[in-house]
Amino acid sequence: MSLASLNSMQVLLVRKGPVEYTLHEETWVDDYAWLRDKENPELLAHLEAENSHTSAAMAHTEDWQKSLYDEILSRIQQSDLSVPVKDGPYFYYTRTEEGKQYPIYCRKHHSLDAAEEIFLDSNELAERQDYFRIGVLETSPDHRLLAYSTDLEGDEDYTIRIKDLAAGILYPDRIERTYDSLAWAADNLTFFYNVLDAARRPHRIFRHCLRQEANTDTLIYEENDERFRVDIYKTRSSKYLILETRSSTTTELRLCDASASDHDFEIFRPRQQDIEYNLTHQGDWFYLRINDRGRNFRLIRTPVNNWAESALEEILPHRPDVYLEHITALSGYLIVTERVGGLRRFRYRKADDKQWHSLEFGEAAYAVGLTGNRDFYEDTMRYVYQSPVTPPSVFDFHFATGEHELKKRTPVAGDFHPERYTVERTHATSHDGVEVPVVLIYRQDLDRTRPHPLLLYGYGAYGANSDATFSTSRLSLLDRGVVYAIAQVRGGAEMGQPWHDEGRMKKKRNSFLDFISCAEMLIAKGWTTTPQLIIEGGSAGGLLVGGAITMRPELFGAVLAHVPFVDVLHTMLDATLPLTVGEYEEWGNPADPEYFFAMREYSPYDNTREAEYPPMLVTAGLNDPRVAYWEPAKWVARLRENNLKPSEILLKVNMGAGHFGASGRYDRIQEIAFEYSWLLKTWNLI
Repeated sequence: MSLASLNSMQVLLVRKGPVEYTLHEETWVDDYAWLRDKENPELLAHLEAENSHTSAAMAHTEDWQKSLYDEILSRIQQSDLSVPVKDGPYFYYTRTEEGKQYPIYCRKHHSLDAAEEIFLDSNELAERQDYFRIGVLETSPDHRLLAYSTDLEGDEDYTIRIKDLAAGILYPDRIERTYDSLAWAADNLTFFYNVLDAARRPHRIFRHCLRQEANTDTLIYEENDERFRVDIYKTRSSKYLILETRSSTTTELRLCDASASDHDFEIFRPRQQDIEYNLTHQGDWFYLRINDRGRNFRLIRTPVNNWAESALEEILPHRPDVYLEHITALSGYLIVTERVGGLRRFRYRKADDKQWHSLEFGEAAYAVGLTGNRDFYEDTMRYVYQSPVTPPSVFDFHFATGEHELKKRTPVAGDFHPERYTVERTHATSHDGVEVPVVLIYRQDLDRTRPHPLLLYGYGAYGANSDATFSTSRLSLLDRGVVYAIAQVRGGAEMGQPWHDEGRMKKKRNSFLDFISCAEMLIAKGWTTTPQLIIEGGSAGGLLVGGAITMRPELFGAVLAHVPFVDVLHTMLDATLPLTVGEYEEWGNPADPEYFFAMREYSPYDNTREAEYPPMLVTAGLNDPRVAYWEPAKWVARLRENNLKPSEILLKVNMGAGHFGASGRYDRIQEIAFEYSWLLKTWNLI
C-alpha cells in the first residue's frame, strides 16, 4: 500500500469518529480517537495496513536485515549456562540451547558435580505460543514444590501453576489474573500472591493453600486507594513475610512471621504522604532505608521486638551528595548500594560493626548491581559488573580476604576486542545552567576530526537510571563508525532523587530541555551534525524523544521511538486505563488545572503542529498494558497529517506482544536487525 492510499484510508476513517473534549474551559477535538476502539473491525485492518506499508518501505533492506541478524547472532554463545546460585541444599542455574528461544531452569543437589535436574523447560511451555514470558518462579522452603506463572499474550496478566518437583507432576491448582509477586510461608503448603483489578493494578493479596480452588483463597489485604499497588515477598533471612503497599511517593509495610499459622500482618509504620521506606532483617534488628530526613534517604535500625520511634538508631545520616539506593543483609554483613556523582558503589560492614568498607569501580561509566546471594548465611557478596566495553561479569567478593573472584564473564564470540572501543563521560549545560551527564561510546580508531553518525539515547522518568551497560548488538553500529551516546537527563535518578524530582510533575519540561541541550552540545563539539543525529527512546523515553522532536523538529536527523508514551493528556484523563491513577504522582492529575495545562503544553500528540519532521520509525504492541498501541498509532497519524516535508514516518505494530516486544531471544534479534537496518539506511550507511 502506498503512503498516499494509507493516508487516504486514515482520513476516511477519522471522519467516522472524532471526539470533542472540554475541561478547564478548554475545548479540543481528537480526530484519531477512533484508534482506541479495539473492537472496531476497521482498526485491525488499519494496523495491518500500517505494517504492510512499513514492510514495503523496508523491503529493499531485507538482505541487510538477514546479514545483521546473522552478524549479531554470531557474537552470542547460543548454548550457555548461568553461574549457579546456592539456595539451601541446591545449586540453581539456567541453560540456553542453540536453536531454542527460551531458558531451561535447572538445579543440582548439594554439589555442582551432581546430576542435573531440569525442573522447568520454558521451551516446552512456550510450544505453539506466539508469546511467552515467565513471571514468578519460587520454590517452596523445602525445595519440593515450584510456583511459577506465565503470560501468553504480552499483557502482563499471569497464571500461576504449581509443580511437584519430586514427583514431576503438575498440581491442578490454577490461579489466573495474577501479577508479579509470590511468597511461600514456612509450612511449604501455603503461599501468598497479588492479583489485578480492572485497571490492571495489583490491589489484593490472597493466601492459597495447595490443591484448593482459587475462588476459595483467603483475601489477606485489599488496597482501595488507586494510587497504591501491593506486593508480597520474604526477607532474605526467610524469617518474615512483608506485605508492601506503595505509590510513587509513599510506602506502608505490614509484617508477619513466616512460620505463624494465622498469618496476621501487622503495620510496621503507617503510611505518611511522601515518606518512602523499605527494610531488611538481620538478627535482632530491622534495618530501614527511609527518606524522612531528606530525598536521598538515610539508614536507621530498630529492634525486631520494638518498632517505636524512641527505639530507632541512625546508622547512616541523610547526605545531599550521596543517594542511598538499596540495603541488603546477610547473616554476618550489611551491604548498602549508593550512588555518588552518578556512579554506583557498594559499602559494607560486619554485623554490629561501625566501620564501613567501600567497593568502587574505575571505569568512566559502568553498571553494577548485586545478584544471587539467595543463601542468607553466605560469607561472600555476588555482584554483576559491566560497562560498554566490558561484557556482564559475575564476581564473588569474599569479605574475609577482600578478593574479587570472577565466576563468569559473558562470552562474546567472533572478533571482539574491548580495547578497540572507548567510553567517556562528559556534560552538557542545560537551559538553566545544570550540568547533564552524557556517556559516549565509540571505536578507538574513530576519526575525531570530522562528525559521525550518532545515536543519542535517553529515558528520564520514574527515577530509573540509564546506566552504561554492555550490548553485543550495539557493536554492529560501533564497527560501522556510529557513535552511541546516553543522555542521563533529569527525571532519572542518576544524580540522586532530587534529579528525579526536577524532571517530573510540573518540572517535566526539564527532561526535554536537558535532552535538547545534550544534542546541541554533541553537534557543537563536532561529534555529529543534525542530519547524522538520530534520537532513540522507549516508553517514557519515547515521550522524551517525542517531546524533543515536538519542540525542536529541525534539530534532529531522525527518531527511533519504541512504544512511546506520547498521548499523555488523553491517557492521564482516563482513570480506567492501567497505570493512570498510580502515575498521578509522576505526571500529575489533569483534574487539577495546573497539571492539565502543564501536560497540554508538552504532550507530543497534542503539540504536533505543521512542521518539517524528520524520518521516524515508531513501534507499538497490540497487547501493551503500559503504553496502549493507540498512543503511537495516533501520534504517527497526526505527524503525517502535519508533516511539511516528504520524510518517511513508519509504524510497526507487534500484533502478538506487549510492552517489551518479542519474547523469544531469536525473535528479539530479528527486531533489532530490522531497527538497525532502518538506522543504517537513514544514515546512508547501506
